[in-house]
Amino acid sequence: MANFLHRASSILLYAARASVAPASPAGGAPASAGPVDPDLIDDLVAANRILADQGVLDGYGHVSMRHPNNPERYLLSHSLAPELVTAADIMEHDLDSNPVDLRGRTAFLERFIHGEIYKARPDVNAVVHSHSPAVVPFGVSNVPLRPFYHMGAFLGVGVPIFEIRDVGGMTDLLVRNPELGRALAQCLADKPVALMRGHGSAIVGSSIPSAVYHAIYTDVTARMQVQALMLGGSINYLEPEECRLVAANIVRTIGRPWELWRRKALGR
Repeated sequence: MANFLHRASSILLYAARASVAPASPAGGAPASAGPVDPDLIDDLVAANRILADQGVLDGYGHVSMRHPNNPERYLLSHSLAPELVTAADIMEHDLDSNPVDLRGRTAFLERFIHGEIYKARPDVNAVVHSHSPAVVPFGVSNVPLRPFYHMGAFLGVGVPIFEIRDVGGMTDLLVRNPELGRALAQCLADKPVALMRGHGSAIVGSSIPSAVYHAIYTDVTARMQVQALMLGGSINYLEPEECRLVAANIVRTIGRPWELWRRKALGR
């Protein structure tokens, strides 16, 4: 728990700093915000592997974290299957999603999901984009994803659905430019999860452990809700006050599952 708290406080340091975004050379790559604690990079690597292990990500999907030294930068691997991500694969981006140092690598096409959410949500320090098969059906039906299981209580604030047709008309459903990223961020608003119709989801957290927790238990809640619906009859969903009380408890205990998931993912 002590190690978790140390890393969590490190990733939130930027909020207490009056830092200014590094200037970007005219017509060139943006300037770097500087080196990052290797333990935090390991957290980001672990997040990719954890979510692959849990079946939330497969060969697709990605996880990012806000740069701990400057809120105008974020860290995301180059285009690579999440389970294969290592520390050497992590690249820095500005909030317009321009990579700082490509070095011949390919950036994710949908990196604008991350940059535009970080612009809109100063409280967010980690973003997950997933194509979880358990969650996708709730983005294409009139059955809302709702919590009835205490571990999914964070969903009690509502789960909006991003309809890309409203912004881009007929598209390939990919968030491939800043305009679509901004629209997704607006749809997400102040929520932890937004579904993306026919595509997947965007999930956020105040830290990497928080975002990973939200991603895993969004997937678990979706699978369990389908099972409950198949039983027939009505479902006794959580009340708003129950969601609030549960969420407060999870914040205090999230270090427990995070340390387990992280150790398994990194083999230490």
